[in-house]
Amino acid sequence: MFNQDNLFLAITFWILISVTLIQIFYYIYFYLEVHLYKPKAPNKLQPVSVIICARNEAENLKRFLPAVLEQKYPEYEVIVVNDCSEDNSYEILGKYLLQYPHLKVSTINKDPKFTHNKKLAQFIGIKASKNELLLFTDADCAPDSDRWLEAMASKFNEKTTFVLGYGGYFREKGLLNSFIRYDSMTIAMQYLGMAIRGIPYMGVGRNLAYRRSLFFANKGYGAHNQLASGDDDLIVNSNATEENTVVEFSNGTHTRSVPAHLIWEFIKQKKRHYTTAPHYKLRDKILLMTEPVSRILFYASVIVLLINLYLWPYVLAVFGLRLIIQATVLILVSKKLNEPGIVPLSLFFDIFSPVIYSVIYISKPGSKSGRNRWK
Repeated sequence: MFNQDNLFLAITFWILISVTLIQIFYYIYFYLEVHLYKPKAPNKLQPVSVIICARNEAENLKRFLPAVLEQKYPEYEVIVVNDCSEDNSYEILGKYLLQYPHLKVSTINKDPKFTHNKKLAQFIGIKASKNELLLFTDADCAPDSDRWLEAMASKFNEKTTFVLGYGGYFREKGLLNSFIRYDSMTIAMQYLGMAIRGIPYMGVGRNLAYRRSLFFANKGYGAHNQLASGDDDLIVNSNATEENTVVEFSNGTHTRSVPAHLIWEFIKQKKRHYTTAPHYKLRDKILLMTEPVSRILFYASVIVLLINLYLWPYVLAVFGLRLIIQATVLILVSKKLNEPGIVPLSLFFDIFSPVIYSVIYISKPGSKSGRNRWK
């Protein structure tokens, strides 16, 4: 007799089929594009301004800034905005000013009566720039090669406003480092894959280029000027289109950043990033929420059905199909983005990351101190 338990399990099984199809769609339609993408021929090189904002980044400037200053590029300037630093950043930058004539330094002095976030430093850097093409990275970032600038700038033609690059993290020991790199890679699969498919929704400030004229035509960060974050993703979300946006993530064009070494540092960083999510376009919110929600339903359905041994051979077959597609795409993308060692842990991260992100996202309103946080 067909009782309520059987009805519940039957509905759960069809939920499993539905969310599996959604998951496969994301992996094949969006994420696989990162592997399949073939860059177009480079365009004529134009002068570029590289902008780096730094607050108390003396050691990182000493370690990473030379890699930016020694790019093989015919005409470019590097603008470092030294924003209220209290370490020896000024002394290190002073030495580099003597070595590199294309380096410019803008300094913001600390004022106890006035606090500000990173957007002010970005604005001052953009204001100080002399070139139309702007390339952004962070003080704790290093390009993968001395051709990074050339590759990013060569994507601009008369129609291009944005070039979205990949910003990963240095590989270190430990589970937290693996998770941070997995997080960075999977986010990149989304924003790069969606941009390739004509739905650009964000970029990362560690490796992002756009036109100076766009910034001023948009009156800075536009409607998001008052927000503490969003100097990277929201300017893309508000202005990027299928026609004016291209991607560049070929070998040697990535940047690598210093990862968080403590879990609370990572959580604080994610909370800051999540403050911009409510300001995304509705289309992008729906697309970004559908994947993790369908993933949670996928694993929940599998567990419920297997515990009850309901059509378990079919459940295992569906689970296996999704796992094979997922692993294949992750292997291909991890090679493309030069992220070794992530795939073996991906199933573990895939199961628990939506729960972790949901807890962080729900808890974010309690962090009021981050309103004027610089970074």
